[in-house]
Amino acid sequence: MNKVISIFLLSIIFGLSSCSTAPKNTGDIYILRKSVETGLESTNREVAQGNFVNAEKFLIEYKRMAILTDDPSLISRVCLSYGNVLLSLGKTNEAYLQWEQAVAEAQKSGNKELLSAAKIFKARGNLLSERATPQSVIDEVNREIVNIKNNLYIAYSWQTKGLAQRASNSYKEAEESIKKSLEIHEKEKALENASYDWYTIASIRSLAGKMPEALQALETAVTIDRRIENSFGLAASWRAMGDVYRKMGKNEDALEAYKRSKAIFEALGKKDEVTELDNRMSN
Repeated sequence: MNKVISIFLLSIIFGLSSCSTAPKNTGDIYILRKSVETGLESTNREVAQGNFVNAEKFLIEYKRMAILTDDPSLISRVCLSYGNVLLSLGKTNEAYLQWEQAVAEAQKSGNKELLSAAKIFKARGNLLSERATPQSVIDEVNREIVNIKNNLYIAYSWQTKGLAQRASNSYKEAEESIKKSLEIHEKEKALENASYDWYTIASIRSLAGKMPEALQALETAVTIDRRIENSFGLAASWRAMGDVYRKMGKNEDALEAYKRSKAIFEALGKKDEVTELDNRMSN
């Protein structure tokens, strides 16, 4: 079960906006920085609904504004977000260039925590785009997480490690890592990210052959997404439920889950996802 990268992006943008670089004094540069900080938060809403094209348009402008401030920290954080939106659009080479710039700017900033976070963000992107081996990503996280104090960055690091462990078929260790991320997200009330954690746990359990447990995790994700009205996450989770039911041989339940997912995607205007679900239901 592949989670739509939009939820993955949420944790990036929350992390990015949680470490403001805006100075306390007034002036034009402050206005630009504040605009970018606010913009990163608004981009989150576009990503949450799978509106990657809109998010890309916004981030092009936010990067221009960040460059005008000549603030390496701000530029780095925008590049991290921009790179991962590009990845979700299938623009892997362009995404890689943004991650490279993010690391370079973080190094210029002298912010050790941001540099370590940027390296982990890049490693995760490389994992998802199959540019790096799972073990190399695990090693990167182990090296860099010791420099990170921000809770959301720490949770992101555990997520990344869990995804790499899942790719290595180390399912027990993968679930343990994701649960460490989940604990932080629940404490911070970052519910979109907590929902993604449960979705990821479901995927791990599914790969491990634990289908009833996978369904339980997806039901939890749905409960959270209903609470916060995360429609894109709901549609993705119902689609995943359909996949799990199908693996269990419960074709009628699978069809009902797919129909529910399709209805939400249709309401969101997501034609590609609707077409994909039509194909699943016809097979």
